[in-house]
Amino acid sequence: MGIGRNNDILFWLLIFLSDWTAAQISYSVSEEVDKGTVVGNLAKDLNVNARDLQTRNLNIVSGYSKKYFGTDFKTGDLYVNERIDREELCPNTVKCTLNVEAILSNPMILHRIEVVIVDLNDNAPTFVEKSHTLNISEFSPTGEHYLLPLALDVDTGFNSVKTYRLSPNEYFSLDVQSGGEHSVSAELVLLKALDREKQAVIKLTLTAIDGGKPPKSGTVQICVNVLDVNDNTPTFGKTLYKARMNENAPAGSLVIQLNATDLDEGDNGRVIYSFVKRANFDPADVFFINAESGEITLRGSLDYEMQSAFEIHVHAKDQGGSPRSANGKLLVEVTDVNDNAPEIMVTSLMNPVKEDAEKGSVVALVTVTDKDGGKNGQIHCKLTGSAPFKLDSNYKNYYSLVVDGPLDREACSFYNITIIATDEGTPPLSNISIISVHVSDVNDNAPHFLEPHINIYVRENSPIGAHIHTVTAVDPDINESARVTFSLDGDSETIPITSVISINSETGDIVSLQSFNYEQMKTFQFKVQATDSGVPPLSTNVTVNVFILDDNDNSPSILAPYSEHGSVNTESIPYSAEAGYFVAKIRAVDADSGYNALLSYHLSEPKGNNLFRIGTSTGEIRTKRRMSDNDLKTHPLVVLVSDNGEPSLSATVSIDVTVVESSADIQTQFRHVPIKEDSFSDLNLYLLIAIVSVSVIFLLSLISLIAVKCHRTDGSFSRYSAPMITTHPDGSWSYSKSTQQYDVCFSSDTLKSDVVVFPAPFPPVDAELISINGGDTFTRTQTLPNKDKPKAPNSDWRYSASLRAGGVMQSSVHMEESSVMQGAQGVLVQNWPTASSAADGEGGEVSPPMGAGVDSNSWHFRYGPGGPGAPPQHLKPGEVPPEAFIIPGSPAIISIRQNQGGEDDKSDFITFGKKEEAKKKKKKKKEKKDKKDKGKDDGDE
Repeated sequence: MGIGRNNDILFWLLIFLSDWTAAQISYSVSEEVDKGTVVGNLAKDLNVNARDLQTRNLNIVSGYSKKYFGTDFKTGDLYVNERIDREELCPNTVKCTLNVEAILSNPMILHRIEVVIVDLNDNAPTFVEKSHTLNISEFSPTGEHYLLPLALDVDTGFNSVKTYRLSPNEYFSLDVQSGGEHSVSAELVLLKALDREKQAVIKLTLTAIDGGKPPKSGTVQICVNVLDVNDNTPTFGKTLYKARMNENAPAGSLVIQLNATDLDEGDNGRVIYSFVKRANFDPADVFFINAESGEITLRGSLDYEMQSAFEIHVHAKDQGGSPRSANGKLLVEVTDVNDNAPEIMVTSLMNPVKEDAEKGSVVALVTVTDKDGGKNGQIHCKLTGSAPFKLDSNYKNYYSLVVDGPLDREACSFYNITIIATDEGTPPLSNISIISVHVSDVNDNAPHFLEPHINIYVRENSPIGAHIHTVTAVDPDINESARVTFSLDGDSETIPITSVISINSETGDIVSLQSFNYEQMKTFQFKVQATDSGVPPLSTNVTVNVFILDDNDNSPSILAPYSEHGSVNTESIPYSAEAGYFVAKIRAVDADSGYNALLSYHLSEPKGNNLFRIGTSTGEIRTKRRMSDNDLKTHPLVVLVSDNGEPSLSATVSIDVTVVESSADIQTQFRHVPIKEDSFSDLNLYLLIAIVSVSVIFLLSLISLIAVKCHRTDGSFSRYSAPMITTHPDGSWSYSKSTQQYDVCFSSDTLKSDVVVFPAPFPPVDAELISINGGDTFTRTQTLPNKDKPKAPNSDWRYSASLRAGGVMQSSVHMEESSVMQGAQGVLVQNWPTASSAADGEGGEVSPPMGAGVDSNSWHFRYGPGGPGAPPQHLKPGEVPPEAFIIPGSPAIISIRQNQGGEDDKSDFITFGKKEEAKKKKKKKKEKKDKKDKGKDDGDE
C-alpha cells in the first residue's frame, strides 16, 4: 500500500489565509460500496449554507494516494469517490479509519473528519495446505487429540473464522478451541480405537466457517494413516504454556522450558521436540527449540508493532519403532517497549515569509505520529531556540507553525526552526525535524556610511580632475532596495562646493574641479547624500572634511638685516677674537609648514683654513679658532638656508667678515631686529637659582667675617704684651716674665668675658684688667693700685684649668647669666656661680695638659661655694681683692694661691671684663703707656 501527502493543494489553498479554527466530525461507511455513496452532509454538520460551500472554496484534503471522498457543492453531501477495500487499507487491524480535513475559506475553518470503514464479509476462510496427513497408531487411546490445520480469513471481527466442522465419521470428533481475541483452532479427537487391519487410511474433510451473515467457509482434506506401533504417547505437563517477552529482548534469550514425558523406555520413551508450522507462520523463523531438552530461545528480534503475540505449537515425538507424539501449545506475548521515536511530517504553506508578515500568519502544518501504543505513543511537540515562531495545536498531534514576532531580514534572512517531538515512554524517545524558513526583503533600511565622518587629505597643486576619494555606503537590503546613488548635499559655508568638487552618482568617486593652494585654503567641508532605489526610497548624509596637505613649493626667506637680495653684508671681528666668538646670526622663515618649513643653516667657505662655523639650527656664525697671521683680513662667507622638503628648496646670503686689530676699531651698526628668544628650560632655571643662592651665601659669609674680625669701637687695633704662661706634665703651671705681643680686636656687643690671672712676685705698678672676647683677644680694662698687694689665698679655693698652645687660659667652667663686678663708687655687686663643670662635689683639680717653662712659678686654682678664704663681701671703692680675680659675665670670685719660688708674693692680675670699663680708662692709657713699656723691658730682662 502506498501512502503520500498532497502538498500542492494545501499550499495554494492556505497561503493567504490567516484566521481559522479546528473541529472534529465522525462518519462511517461500509467497504466496497459503490462510487457516489453518500457518507454524510457536510453543510449540515459544518453549519454552513450549501450555497456558500463553493464560494468559500470547500476542499477535502487527505494524506492518501487516492482521493476516496468527494463533495457535492449543491447538496453539501460527502460521497465515496473511490472503491474502498478495508483489507488493503487496514490489514491486521480491528478498527479501520480514514482521516481527512475539510477546509473552508473566508474565514478559514479546518475540520477534522474521521471516516470509519465498516468491514464486510467479502472474504472466505482459506487453508494454506491443500491436504493434511496424520499418522495415528492403532494403539492410540481414545480421547487423544490431534492438531488440525489453521484456516485464515483476512476479514476481522465477526467476519473472521469462528468455528470448524468435521465431516461425519465413526472414529473422530472435532474439538474447537476459541482463542478469544486471537484465532480459533481445532483438534481432532479420537473417539474409537483404530484398527489398521480394518481401515488403514481414513479421509476426512475439515471445514472452517466465519461469522459473517451469510457465513463463508473453506475446506481442507485430512488423511489419517493408522500406524501399528507404540502404545504410549508423550504427554505435556500443561495443555497451554504462556510466556512474556520484551520486544527489545536480545537474540538467545530464554523463552520457556517445555517438558513432555513418555512412559515407555528406551527409544520409545526418548522424546524429540520440534516446532509445528501452521499456515504461513513458521515458529522456527523467530524462535529456536532444543530438540533434546525442549528449551525454547529467541532466534530473531521481536516487534510489538508488527505482532503482539505468537501462538506456537510444539510437537513431542518418541523414538520408538512406531513413534508416538503429542502436541503442546505455547502462547508468547510480546511486551511493548518504547522503541519507536515520534515521526514528524511538515507541509509548508508560506515560504518565503515577508519580513513585515503579521503576527499569527500560518507558515506550515505539522503532523506528528508514533507507532508505539499507550503512553509510549503519546507525544508532546515543541520548538527550540529563539526564533520568532510558535506551534499552535489544532487537534491531537496536528499543529500549525505561525509567526510569533517581528521579522527582520537584515538581522536574519532565514531561520532553521527545530521541532522536537517527545513521547511519554520510559525512557522517552524524541525526534527532531528542522524547517528552513526564508524571510523575503522589504525596503526598511536606509543606506549608511561606514564612518560617521570622512576625512580626505589632498596635496596642494594637485591637477584638476584628480580622483581624491571614493565614498562608500552600504544598504542591508537586497536587490533594488540596496542599489545606492550618491549626490552632493548643498554648498559649504565658505565656498560653492559644486565649483570645487564633483561626485559620480553610481560609484561615489570624488574628483577635484580646481587645484588647491595650502597657503590660501587649508580645509573645507561638504556633505554627501546616499539614496537607495527602494519604494519609497530612503537616504542618509555624511560630512566630508577635506584637508589640504602642504607641498614644498616655497623657498626659505632671509629676514632682515640680511634680507636684501643680491647685496653683500659686512661684519667685523677683532684679531684677538677667541674661538666661539659671535660674528652674526642669520634668521629665515618658510611659508610652508611641517617638515617643509624646518630650516637648516650651512656655511660655504672658500678653500683654505676653516675659520668660521654656523649653528645648523640656530643660524649663529661663530669662530672656530683664534686668528693667525696667515689668515686673510677679509673672509667672504656664503650662508645656505635649506628646508627639509622633498625636494629641498634653499636660499643664500653673502657676508664679508673683516678682521680688525682691536675691538675698539669695530664699527658696529646696531640693527634693531627682533630676535626670537629661545625657550627658557627648567634646567636653566635650576642653574640660575643655584648660582644666585651660592652668591648670596658667599656674600653673607664674607660680611659676617668682616664684621666679627675687623669691626672695633675705636676703629683700630691695639697691641698689648702679656707674660708667658706654660704648663708641666705633672699638672702645674709655669710663669715667665717674658711677654708676648697680642693683637686684640673687640666688638661693641661683647656680653661675656673670661678672666685669666698671671701670678708674679711683685704686682706691677701698671697691672691692668684685660678683657678677652672669644678667648684669644685681649683688652685693658683696669689698672690695679700698687698698694693693694695680694694676700695669701685660702687653701679651700683652688681652680685648675687647661691652657691652649698659644698661651691663653680657657676656663673649664662655663658661667651663665652673670653680673659685672664694678670697682667704682665702692660698690661690689656679687653673684655666686651656677655653673657646669667636669669637676665633681665641692671642687676638683684639673691638671693642665701641657706646658713647662723656665723661671716659672707653679700655682693652683680652686673654686668653691665660700668659706674662710671666700672673697670679701665689702670692698672700698675701686678695690679689687689681691687674691681674687673677677669674671665679668660669670657670677664667681676665684681666689689664687701662689707657690713659693717667685721673686715676690705679689701677683699680676689680668681681668677680662666688659668694654664699658675699658672705655672709662681709655683716657689713662697714654699716661700708663710708658710705665707698661718699662714693665715690658723688665720682663724681657
